Amino acid sequence: MVQKKKQPPRGDSVAKTAAAPAEPKRRGRPRAYEPDIALGKALDLFRTTGFAATSLDDLSAATGMNRPSLYGAFGDKRELYIKSYQRYRDNARAVLGEIFRQDWPVRRQLERLFAAVLDLYLSGEEGPHGCFTVMTAGSEAIADPDIRAMVQNALTELDKAFAQCFRRAKEKGELPDGADPVVLAHLASATIHSIAVRARARVPRTELEAIIAGAIDVMLGGR
Repeated sequence: MVQKKKQPPRGDSVAKTAAAPAEPKRRGRPRAYEPDIALGKALDLFRTTGFAATSLDDLSAATGMNRPSLYGAFGDKRELYIKSYQRYRDNARAVLGEIFRQDWPVRRQLERLFAAVLDLYLSGEEGPHGCFTVMTAGSEAIADPDIRAMVQNALTELDKAFAQCFRRAKEKGELPDGADPVVLAHLASATIHSIAVRARARVPRTELEAIIAGAIDVMLGGR
């Protein structure tokens, strides 16, 4: 008896029986990579440890990005630091600017401003972050002219915002006739800078609030 020859499997059968080649692994940034989120992680790290003490390995671990991805997205460590500081300033400007624009009685406005500052400085999962300008950028400003210009701009911007606040209050009769809005603005800014240092040193919020309350009384002449 003659046996029939078996027909070879058709193309689709061959495809099913043959092992599919493994896809090459992709390198570089992960699919979930978000520049905005990564920059926020870098910002938190720089605020906590400063520029010099933050390594590229630290940044890679915090952002979930390898070094080539970090360089490709943000440049070197200095560029990432500057972008982080700019993000911090943008965030602070948005929060405080909204309060500065309100036409409230000056005491209420100052109380709201300082409360917002405390929320900003005392934030942080591992302890208070403090102020980027005072706690880290101020140190880098000594040797880096670009960062120095950013720090000077941040200080001037805050002084001007407070001065405008006190000018409006004086026009509405909420301040003594002899009150100088510029001097009061410098006093308000200095209070914020002091609060930044104390917050980073983990002084309790209740003590910081007491300092603020006393400073406001001085600025408003007891009114």
